[in-house]
Formats: sequence, structure tokens, C-alpha cells
Amino acid sequence: MGLAVEPTGASCGAFVTGIDLSEDLSADCIAEIRAHWVQHKVLAFPDQQLSDDDLERITLYFGEFGDDPFFGHIEGHEHIAAIQRNADEKTPIFAEIFHSDWSFMEVPPAGTMLYGITIPPHGGNTLFADQVAAYERLPDTLRDTADGLTAIHSAQRGYAPGGLYDESDQQSGRSMKIIASEKAFETCEHPFVRTHRESGEKALFSSAAYITGFADMPEEESTALVVEFYAHQSSEAVTYSHPWQKDMLVMWDNRSLLHSATGGYDGYDRLLHRTTIADTEF
Repeated sequence: MGLAVEPTGASCGAFVTGIDLSEDLSADCIAEIRAHWVQHKVLAFPDQQLSDDDLERITLYFGEFGDDPFFGHIEGHEHIAAIQRNADEKTPIFAEIFHSDWSFMEVPPAGTMLYGITIPPHGGNTLFADQVAAYERLPDTLRDTADGLTAIHSAQRGYAPGGLYDESDQQSGRSMKIIASEKAFETCEHPFVRTHRESGEKALFSSAAYITGFADMPEEESTALVVEFYAHQSSEAVTYSHPWQKDMLVMWDNRSLLHSATGGYDGYDRLLHRTTIADTEF
């Protein structure tokens, strides 16, 4: 039995069955999965019994391990971060703003993998926003503007001292290991519209979560434009809401998607293990 791929019916996303990821995969199988990943942007593999070693092995099929500059990692696995929230936790939901992972890096990661270990009976969907579709749906004049923009990226809003996830947030009872630092004040510039190296498609890259403004533009004008673009980037027409299951592996393409977390599971523990897939160039 070969791979079975069922699109979600939304702008992005597909479910993949007919494969056991706990077994070693052939080069042909990896290439087939990669093609579906690039096409659908996010793939979900339900009913996979995976160890942390399996998760690391699968990640390396698609690239080297990427850096996670502000996450702690689980014991014995320096490339796996626990995306965790305890049942009695009162801190704000982590990562509720649409973003592309670590877009402030000189070479941002190509992808992310997330494996469901403890999944509440309701809530906690991950939202994915198709940035190829977002770019294509822009009004002509706004698309022309986007093509000429260089975005300034920084992690300061989240991970710098005084940011959302600084030491005071950790002391308030957050169970997830987040490591804020002065490094978050650093900036990096990227074209706001990027061409996907594998698909050739143009996509809007990153959002108000990490974009602090646009180069060579007054702050007030820049901020207003970031907000205007965000409304298009996160519109319902380009968004897929993904429901989680225990033992489900999800992989997504940071080069063509934004994603955000949702709540709705107060009183329940939630735990997923995450790896990052490095890219070779922007």
C-alpha cells in the first residue's frame, strides 16, 4: 500500500496515510513526501507511534537540524523542544500571533515538525495561513508595493528582556522552557516577497510577529503597512484550522506559510515535541 494523500479542502494542508514513520524510509519515499509537502505546505500524519529518536531521524530526512535560539530542549535531545502547557497554567497562550518560525535569522528554517503526545479533548487547533494565496489575493497596487519592500525582522517583541516571554513570564508559571536574551534585539532584513526555491511560487514572508517595519520607510507609515498586510495574510480565505490528535506528526513549510496557536483547553495538560528543519539559503 502506497501513500494516500487527502487535501483538507482549505487553501493549504493534507493528511497522509499508508506509511509507518517508525520505520526507515527509502529515498524515493522521502522524495514523494517532500513533493507533497511543498505542494500542500502542511502535512499531517495521524496514528504514528514515534519515539524522540524517530522524530529526530524523520527530521533529518528533510534537512539538517535548525537552531531554536530562544527555546530550551528536552533532556538527552538537544534538537527537540517541548511545546508544553500544564492544566493549571494561567499564562497567555504561546504564539497566538501568525508568524513564520525564526524569520529574524539570516537563513530562517525551511520547516518545522510537531508531534502530538498529550492532546486535550478539545481546543488547541493550530492555524495555518497560506502565504502564496495571500500574495495572489492582494489588490494589484498592494501586491506591487509588496514586491518592492524589504522587511526588518527582530525577535525583540517576544524574546528580549521586557518582551512577552521574558524572565517575568517564566516566573509567572509558564511550563514551557523559553530563554529570553539580549540577542533578541538584533535585526535582519529580508525581501517581504520571497520566491520558494522548490515550487517557484511567490509568497509573503513573515508578519507583524517578527517584522518591526520596512526598510527606508518612516515608522508610522511602515507600521500602518505591516498592519494592513497582516489583515490579508491572516484572512479566513487563506487559513486552515488544524485539529490535533495524539500520535499525530505535522510538518509545515515556513517558506510559504504562517501559523499560530489557539487555546480553548483550560484544565487539560498539553504536550507536543518539536524539531526545526534548517534551510541552506534564503
